[in-house]
Order: sequence, then structure tokens, then C-alpha cells
Amino acid sequence: MQATVTVTPAQLPELLLHVAVVRPVFLWGAPGIGKSSLVRAFADSLALECVTLLGTQLAPEDLIGVPELKDGRSRFAPPETIARAEPYCLFLDELNASTPEVQKAFYSLILDHRIGDYELPEGSVVVGAGNRSGDNALARPMASALVNRLVHVHLRADADDWLKWAAESGIHPWVTGYLVQRPDHLWSAPPKTEEPFSTPRAWHMLSDVITSYGDGIADETLAMLASGTLSATHASAFRAYVKTVRHAYDLDAVIKGEVSWPRRPEERDLLYFLSEAFRARLVKELPADRRRASRRLRDLAFRAKALLVELAEISVECAQLVIAADGDGAPVLPAWFLVEVGRDLPGLASARS
Repeated sequence: MQATVTVTPAQLPELLLHVAVVRPVFLWGAPGIGKSSLVRAFADSLALECVTLLGTQLAPEDLIGVPELKDGRSRFAPPETIARAEPYCLFLDELNASTPEVQKAFYSLILDHRIGDYELPEGSVVVGAGNRSGDNALARPMASALVNRLVHVHLRADADDWLKWAAESGIHPWVTGYLVQRPDHLWSAPPKTEEPFSTPRAWHMLSDVITSYGDGIADETLAMLASGTLSATHASAFRAYVKTVRHAYDLDAVIKGEVSWPRRPEERDLLYFLSEAFRARLVKELPADRRRASRRLRDLAFRAKALLVELAEISVECAQLVIAADGDGAPVLPAWFLVEVGRDLPGLASARS
């Protein structure tokens, strides 16, 4: 299912509070962006126990139960997991990964809160969740009858939301510090092959293992762990970021002129990281219209041109990376800045020589 309108993790609780209490909700989202944790937190906010059923681990009889005799007649007895006396939150995780037979077994439970003679206690809520087929995750087509029984909500990863949560959850400062500089690295599209990719869950895992080792973790070990949890590009950049932390070598120091671009061959990964961080800083801070640039931002633009000359002396590739267009060939830096770069760089380079 394609998303037309999406919500962030911070927006989801209020939405569920108004929608899930009156109609069943299905939460769509990429793997690892926190769907399960958000549903459990929502249930806690209502003081409801969260009962999770995994669609990939169910058979139809796990829902409708097995027949039993009562007064000479048979009836289906729903399982104890579902048949509860007190209201609760029924979380149907990976619902769209279940077999068509299991999906059919959910029809009456989702729409009518009923299985056979058993009805969910008043005040219970039903929330489903699943990955999208485009995420290279296990997902089966959802029958139209089931689609029409649910209110569909699409969740997207949001760096600001995640960083606020991380600040309260003991996430390692290397992880939060990196994602403050590169919020676009919080999530990467799942690859077509079996290899790690970046998600909020992956960053959380990396934080846990770094904390377990401590800040004295060897660089080789850090490289192995980052490569085992993140996309290859993000793992390399994160490792370079940790080098800047350990050696007090950050982008602000470069911009202020307190240190120069790293030049040694063994620091090439650090140079790439600083170049990418420099590009991200310019994209974030320089306005599209030069007339809206404050004095500080005009000074930053002037300093950036000089830094590009210095960077090109070390690596033309890294200098080009800073001003390169996006994957579709569209400029990401403001046009006025790119015009000034083309106009002023030859003169700046000549002055340095």
C-alpha cells in the first residue's frame, strides 16, 4: 500500500487516542522504525495490557480456538490469550504477513470485536501493524475485505522525534551526536540483498553494544559492529565521526580555522565524513534567497568558498561531493551560492598559490 499522507512517531499517540478507541487501526511502516514500541506505549498510556499476536506465527485455530462440548453441543472456545475478562489492547503485529486463512480468521475480531460467542470487553482496542511490500520485507496482499475493516495510517521515521526520545532513553552520545549532524542517516531504504541497513532500531542496537564495550572500544571492533548494524555508507561515516570525537576534530573547528582539513592518507575516511557534514551544514543553513541571509550566513558562505579551495587541494573528489547535485541531477545548494562558487573559486585558488 502506498502512503499518501504520513505521520511521525510524535504525532501518532494523539491520532491513536482519537481513532483506535473507536475503530481498528492498521499501522504501516518500514522495518525498524518503532511501530511495535509505539503501540505498546499507547497501550500503557491507556493503562491497558498489550497482548501481541504475531501474524507469521499463527494458524486459524490460534484465533477461533478449538471445538468443545457444552450441554451436548459443540462450540469453539477462543484461546486464553484472547479471551480475557478485562479490556486490553490487542496488537496484531505483522498482520499482513500472515496467510490468507489467518487474515480471514481476523475479520470478525477486527470489525466486530468478536470471535464466536466471545466478545472483547468494552474499552478494548485493536491495532494492527505491518511492513510494506516495497521494503523487501515479508508481506502478503491484504484482501479488500480486510483492508476495508481498518483505518490505515502510514508512519515515517523522523529524526527530531527519535533524538528527543534518545535523550531520555540513555542512547549513547556518539550515536545521538552523529545523528544530530546527519539526521538523514537515521533511516535508509532496505536493500534488495541480505545486508544490514540503517533504522532507528539499528541505531538503538549499536548504542547498546557500544555502551556494553565502553568508550574505550577498539576502532576495529567499532567498525565491525557498525558494519553489522548499519548500511555500509553510514557505518563508515559513523566510524569517522567517532574519530572526530576522540581527537576533538570537528567540523566547527575546521570552519573556524582552528584546524585544517585532515591530509594524511590514513585520515581519508575522516576527510570524507567532514566533507559530507560540511555539505549537510550548508544545505541546512544557507537560505534559497541570498537576500534572506543574515550577516552570519553571508560570512559562512564566504568562508565556505575558501574551505572548498583548501579541500580541493587535498581531494578534488571531496570538494565536488560538497557541491554535487542530488541523485536526480537537481542542485541541493542554493543557486546563488553555486554561482558565487563558480565566480570566486578561481580567484581564491590563485590567491592561495
